[in-house]
Amino acid sequence: MGAVVVVGAQWGDEGKGKIVDIYSQSADVIVRYAGGANAGHTLVVDGEKIVFHLIPSGALNPRTLCVLGQGTVIDPAVLVTELNELKKRGLFSPQRFVVSDRAHVVLPQHVLIDSLREARKGSIGTTKRGIGPAYEDKAGRRGIRMGDLLSRAKLEAKLDANLEAWQPVVAALGGTLPQRNEIVATYLELGRELAPLIGEAARCVQDAIPAGKRVLLEGAQGALLDIDSGTYPFVTSSATVAGGACTGAGIGPTAISAVVGITKAYATRVGSGPFPTEMSGDLGEKLREAGAEFGSTTGRPRRCGWLDMPALRQATRMNGVSGLAIMKVDVLTGMDEIKVCVAYERNGKRIEDLPYDDLESVTPVYESFPGWDEPVTQCRALHELPKNALRYVCAIEDMVGCKAWLVSVGPDREQTIVVQNPWAAR
Repeated sequence: MGAVVVVGAQWGDEGKGKIVDIYSQSADVIVRYAGGANAGHTLVVDGEKIVFHLIPSGALNPRTLCVLGQGTVIDPAVLVTELNELKKRGLFSPQRFVVSDRAHVVLPQHVLIDSLREARKGSIGTTKRGIGPAYEDKAGRRGIRMGDLLSRAKLEAKLDANLEAWQPVVAALGGTLPQRNEIVATYLELGRELAPLIGEAARCVQDAIPAGKRVLLEGAQGALLDIDSGTYPFVTSSATVAGGACTGAGIGPTAISAVVGITKAYATRVGSGPFPTEMSGDLGEKLREAGAEFGSTTGRPRRCGWLDMPALRQATRMNGVSGLAIMKVDVLTGMDEIKVCVAYERNGKRIEDLPYDDLESVTPVYESFPGWDEPVTQCRALHELPKNALRYVCAIEDMVGCKAWLVSVGPDREQTIVVQNPWAAR
């Protein structure tokens, strides 16, 4: 069957949790391949809101195998909390979860450093979950991995070296490192609790694909926040693009059969960084309230704006998107006019590509579309959409050069128009 990658095609918060939850009804294996507890994937099932930060969003399907890949950074305490929530729902068994022994651990010093840095002038607006410092340790070859939590000797030796490396940094930031013995005791206990789940996750995925299993690879954040391909330095610390699914899950590129790129029908961004189509005033606030645009991890209000087509086209190209999932079409209901940024003006010239290093100096060029008043939440096929809503969806397809495989018309799992099964696309 091959593996299907679900990737955000904007600045994150596109609605990946809902899409993974829907596709997981057909999947056998679901892999989270990047990021950590800075991601918040919100699901609404039968009117009940559920938020996962580490566990793959498909965990609500009791027959799926859920994998945390080697590209993730894991806060074990958060993971245990989420697993306990699944236990309450009767959805946990050790056979359903595999945590990569190669995934790096988020430690108390990472959270401390993240918070101290964010308190300083010029911060980029992280979630303060310790994600960046954990990836710094990974790149610096001084990280602690999940498999290390199963051995006191390994944990103590690596932790001593890690704390020694961070000591001058923490002191310069005006902080004090956490107590070494407390970290050892706490993380050994977390290791004992998670031991039945820790294993060779990459092999599980590698074996599932040739066996004909349907594998779903779940990203975190969005393509424009990718450490290499995003709007640097206002990015996250991991590979959020579809290519990162290979390294993060431990598979080769030929194993991927399709990439689903997720975009809202408008745009949002959390934290600092350029955002050319950002709305100000009442209209931006109206969109924020209608779309419940508040971060599921931090609760921060998201910056809202019109759909940015140069950015979306760039994300589609660099991810090799096979089909789009267009989210929150219902949020635009009741607007007289809907705008789309189709190009930019810079220094008196029109440009249609994303100028990564000069986004703050561009002026959006908008095209307007008529809005609609008819409700869309009961639509289950494209032809059931109001005329102007369908026109808008088709315009997005035309401008991106990619068909919509799914259109979301409400927050609930059932409020979805499914056009194309991603495993049947090849």
